[in-house]
Amino acid sequence: MAHVAAWKKTLVQELAQEMIDSPVVAIVDVHGIGGQQIQSMRAGLRGHAIVKMTKNNLILLALEKAAESKPELKGLEDKVYGQCAVVSTDINPFKLFKKLESTKTKAAAKPGEIAPFDIVVPKGPTPFGPGPIIGELQKIGLPASIDGGKIVVKKDTTLVKEGEPVPANVAAMLPKLEILPMVVGMDLRAAYEDGVIYHKDVLDIPDNYYKDMFATAAFNARGLAVSIAYPTKDTISTLIQKAFREAMGLSISAAIPTKENIKMLIAKADSQMLAVASASGYTDDSIAARLNAVAAASPAAPAAAEPAKADEPEEEEQEVSEEEAAAGLSALFG
Repeated sequence: MAHVAAWKKTLVQELAQEMIDSPVVAIVDVHGIGGQQIQSMRAGLRGHAIVKMTKNNLILLALEKAAESKPELKGLEDKVYGQCAVVSTDINPFKLFKKLESTKTKAAAKPGEIAPFDIVVPKGPTPFGPGPIIGELQKIGLPASIDGGKIVVKKDTTLVKEGEPVPANVAAMLPKLEILPMVVGMDLRAAYEDGVIYHKDVLDIPDNYYKDMFATAAFNARGLAVSIAYPTKDTISTLIQKAFREAMGLSISAAIPTKENIKMLIAKADSQMLAVASASGYTDDSIAARLNAVAAASPAAPAAAEPAKADEPEEEEQEVSEEEAAAGLSALFG
């Protein structure tokens, strides 16, 4: 059996105990983070979290040991790869994710690093005046020239496509062009809390995502309850108002008089009476005056008919039959 150094046993024991004692345990990616940045991030978490970096096999041993008390911690094992660290904390996974995201900063690309997006040098002036550097810019593929005492790039130029490694000469030039394409910081891969493993895709949500989702669900549920007439303390007032409007509309349509609709029924009957009088040529002075007032108030009153020619006989006044009059009167309550 291979000898295991005592310090390794001690470290594994301490790390496992921290995982057992802490409500939240997270595995974070620390690839590309410098020592000074790590110390700064640790200082920002001090008092609420312990960040431990060690060999991956020791982290796996600590997880295995801690899983004897918290079995679900084994769900973090597949997140232990590359350059990573263990965060033991009392901050819930969602707040921890936001806190770690806020510590990320832009950084220069190192030779061979994979571009996270298309690295584009925009058209326009550079920080450089005329000089030998124009040749270096042209060597990396930039259409550079001198204009107005400055070296300018003639058009937007993609130097590295997303997913491709950054060449050494491009990596050396990008900081001089004030282009920092990389983002450096602790990247939370997954976190454990109360027996549940939360992965990054669950934790990476907008601040008001769940609040807005619940508000939308409540609004839609209330709308459905009203449409199917399902009474609750939140819908009863709206349902009563809706029922009243529909009952009022039905009573007016069916000409059923009530104290609530009698004025509207009389107004409807009066309007229909005027329509019948106008169609039948009824000449009562008061009715005629009202018809003239309605016509004058109309936004587009019809033009007056041309006067009858002297040599043309006047049309005989049409008589309204009893059946037609009865039909017109019945329309008052139709």
